[in-house]
Amino acid sequence: MTREIFPRVGCGAVLLKNNALLLVHRKRDPESDHWGLPGGKVDPFETVPQAVVREIKEETGVHITHLRLLCLVDHIAPDHSAHWVAPVYLAEKFEGKPSVKEPNALAGVKWCPLNALPAKLTYATHIALKALYAQNIVAQA
Repeated sequence: MTREIFPRVGCGAVLLKNNALLLVHRKRDPESDHWGLPGGKVDPFETVPQAVVREIKEETGVHITHLRLLCLVDHIAPDHSAHWVAPVYLAEKFEGKPSVKEPNALAGVKWCPLNALPAKLTYATHIALKALYAQNIVAQA
């Protein structure tokens, strides 16, 4: 019997500081050992903006505010039996020093210069970078 796959709702945020992007190093599939935007799953009866604020705080300890929708990521990964739909927000204000708050899920967190990003980036991070450049939020690195 085949298991039915339904799209799931995720969320993420772009945090920029001094021309660097905050990234987390994932330990879990899909995209284990890749660097990506902090974020996670939307809980039932939670708005996406509430979820992204909660997820960033849970993962990194950073409190984000002044959210602006940057893009929508539609990540279909049949090899992982996964389909994620994830709004990605630009956090125009944030406070706190980022650190790993979920060591079972994340191997690291760091500010990565836009002109020296890690080679292994998540799919959502690639889409968000394209949106940052297309909307002239940052200059093409």
